[in-house]
Order: sequence, then structure tokens, then C-alpha cells
Amino acid sequence: MSPQRNKEILERFDALLGSDDLTELDELCTPDMVNHALAPDRPKGLAGTREFLETMARRSFSDQTWQQLTVVAEGPYIVQFGKRGGQWRGGEFMGIEAAPGPYSRDFMAAYRFSNRRIAERWAIRDDLGMLRQLGAL
Repeated sequence: MSPQRNKEILERFDALLGSDDLTELDELCTPDMVNHALAPDRPKGLAGTREFLETMARRSFSDQTWQQLTVVAEGPYIVQFGKRGGQWRGGEFMGIEAAPGPYSRDFMAAYRFSNRRIAERWAIRDDLGMLRQLGAL
């Protein structure tokens, strides 16, 4: 699989954040996908990523987009680094109550592909910076 094809698959995956239609998720990810960025109480495999997208991502973040993005792809790996931002709808985030408001934070995600699908995902986010912007800290 070419790095360019993997980039196209990842763009489709990114477009699912905040979407009401997650039917494409099964096509883009392996059933046993390991999402290292999920909370430990989420289901294993693709089910945990689906649950996150159906609940937290859709309920709490709106219009989240890449404001700056650098993508590096080689072999079965892709790394995205930049700034993601949008509108926080308000509520609890990582145990801290945060009022609604706009935010922008540094964000890095790494992916491993297998058989034209996302098999693993890691993420590093500046959650502390986001909470500060929202006045929660």
C-alpha cells in the first residue's frame, strides 16, 4: 500500500469526527484496531473508537478542524502534527468542568496501517492548554 493511499484513507477517517454517519468506519479500520488514545474503560477494538466518536467527540466538540497540519508518511505509518481547534460545547473534560468556548491546541496523531486499513492509533494532545483557554484552570 502506498503512503499516498494511506493518507487518503486517513483523510476519510478524520472526516468522521463529529459526523452522524459512521458507517464508513468499518471500511477504514481493522475490526481489532488498537486505539492507544482511548480511556481504559472504553471497549477494545474498533468498538471503543466507534463509542468515542458516537459520544464524546460528537457531544462535546463541534467544528473541530486542523488549523495547521504537517503529515509525514512512510511505509505503513503516518504521523500528523499541527493545531486542531474548534468549539467546546461545555461540560466535563478529563474530570474538570469547562465552560463552552473556542479552543486551539497542539495535536499529534500517529497511525499504523495494515491491509489498507487503520490498525493502530496514538494521540498526544495539549489538553492542559485547552483547559486554560477555556478558563477551567
